Amino acid sequence: MSKALSGTQWTIAAAGHEAVVVEVGGGLRAYRAGGVDYVDGYGEDELSVGCAGQILAPWPNRIRDGRYTFAGEQQQLSLTEPIRHNALHGLVNWVPWRLAEQAPDAVTLECAMPAQPGYPWPLRLRSQWRVGPEGLRVTHEATNVGGRSCPFGFSVHPYLRLPGIKADDVVLRVPARNRLLVDSRLLPIGAAKVAGGEYDFTEPRRIGATVLDTAFGDLERGADGGSSVDLSTSDGAHRVSVWADDKFGWWQVFSSDTMSGDRWRRSLAVEPMTCPPDAFRSGRDLIVLEPDQTWSATWGIKPGQG
Repeated sequence: MSKALSGTQWTIAAAGHEAVVVEVGGGLRAYRAGGVDYVDGYGEDELSVGCAGQILAPWPNRIRDGRYTFAGEQQQLSLTEPIRHNALHGLVNWVPWRLAEQAPDAVTLECAMPAQPGYPWPLRLRSQWRVGPEGLRVTHEATNVGGRSCPFGFSVHPYLRLPGIKADDVVLRVPARNRLLVDSRLLPIGAAKVAGGEYDFTEPRRIGATVLDTAFGDLERGADGGSSVDLSTSDGAHRVSVWADDKFGWWQVFSSDTMSGDRWRRSLAVEPMTCPPDAFRSGRDLIVLEPDQTWSATWGIKPGQG
């Protein structure tokens, strides 16, 4: 029998929450609560559209020309965004993940990422997906299983939607004081304060016609060091938050303007990131994993209704 394009499907459910995690890329294909779909995913026999739900490791976003230097050695990655001559979104998007543990409300997947040209360091990745009364909670680990230190960054790429409205009508809050300025290749060339401008979402407001493919930094954090991006309808009848712990210092928000057909501006990609774009070159907030060291972080999705 032929296999679904996204591979084996693992469905977890509890307290009215349900999520589907897939073998190919180990990412999130669907999430719903109370019968409402809060993630704009894709079909079981479709490829992930626009990186929907994917895990982005060992780097998020883009690396200019796919070229960087680490520990005195120059590396050249494949250009997975050839139109902009960039290496995009890491190396595990399309590789199979294996089942490590399973319960009705949780599933843990693992990926043994081999050393390869452009990234000559092997990693062991592990993700636990869990649903419960508070929504979806995900804990990720990355272990350097090689003999040398290696650069590392991480993100995830869920698209969030609210029932019955397009991105224009979403009321958005992003707890960030700065945004990155980018060139035509969407690579950072500077930063700017958001206060009072088009990209100031520190107080909830309607997105309107604003085009977002924007990295936000200098976060306003909670007492635990974490932060969240919040979406709601104008009447407050539906809302959903993506939260992340203190390991994530950046948020990327994308208003789906380059998506085609009925996916155009239908949902918002809300991506917690450990580092900004091009961090392998700039070194900004870059994680360095020593041999046998494990990095761990947690994020989640919390829906609500008025």
